[in-house]
Amino acid sequence: MKKDIHPRYHPVVYHDTSAGTEFVSRSTQKSGEVRKIDGVDHYVIRLEISSTSHPYYTGKQKFVDTAGRIEKFQKKFAGKYGSKASMAAAAAAAAAAAPAAAAPAAAPVAAPVAAPAKK
Repeated sequence: MKKDIHPRYHPVVYHDTSAGTEFVSRSTQKSGEVRKIDGVDHYVIRLEISSTSHPYYTGKQKFVDTAGRIEKFQKKFAGKYGSKASMAAAAAAAAAAAPAAAAPAAAPVAAPVAAPAKK
């Protein structure tokens, strides 16, 4: 095996912030926070979701919106999609355009002639 081509493998402690649980493992990840466990320095890696808090493993449905994605979307598209005010504005615009579209046609169009039946 070649020397100095593999990443360093460190002891870490993963901390699930949503469930408050921790588990010790080894990883190539590092962090700025170090904690001694049984006399050994472990890097602390914080997780939002792990197997102790994920709905697939726990069987509990839990709403997690840590990044504020819903609020960000509502702020970005404030009133553009699905609000009563925007729907009323769209209906008013359609009603204003309706008289122009209701102008009579220039000439009636003849019905298409059916093709002769095959024998």
